[in-house]
Amino acid sequence: GEGARAEAATERFDEVATRHLTWGLAPLVVGWALYALLHYPHASWYSWLLGSLADAIYLFGFIAMTPQLFINYKMKSVAHLPWRVLAYKAFNTFIDDAFALMVAMPTAHRVACLRDDLVFLVLLYQRRLYPVDRKRANEFGIAYERDEADVAPARGEGSAGDGAEEGPARGVEAEGEVPTRLLDLP
Repeated sequence: GEGARAEAATERFDEVATRHLTWGLAPLVVGWALYALLHYPHASWYSWLLGSLADAIYLFGFIAMTPQLFINYKMKSVAHLPWRVLAYKAFNTFIDDAFALMVAMPTAHRVACLRDDLVFLVLLYQRRLYPVDRKRANEFGIAYERDEADVAPARGEGSAGDGAEEGPARGVEAEGEVPTRLLDLP
């Protein structure tokens, strides 16, 4: 149905964004590692390797966050996210910033915290710009409404009068209910 087509489009956009960002930004990681090797003092090769791998992790963390922005742009909609979850994300972002500014840490980690803020602000802008699609699964795989085609029981299942209660579709929760999976966020 329409839901399956939208999910396939989402997967395709996710693959395209991830592939383009990886191939576009991977040379930056290599270039920065070589630049750091030639221009910054290091205690050992091991020190240089650890620093370079940490920088790579920061960059690929950015690559892991941005496909959602690309998906929203291509689909001209955003997946529904309950206000409680959005408030949790905003609070988490604020706490990251507070610690990034108050605690002594490497500059790369501070920049990574600010990078998260930039992605979050773009997400909020997209949320204001595009309509919210409650049928589209969010990043946790939860859709808050179902297509009628997706609700129809399979042949021999859930017929009226057999006493079998029809449960929610994969990832679909009752209206207004916060799924317990969201409480298990890191």
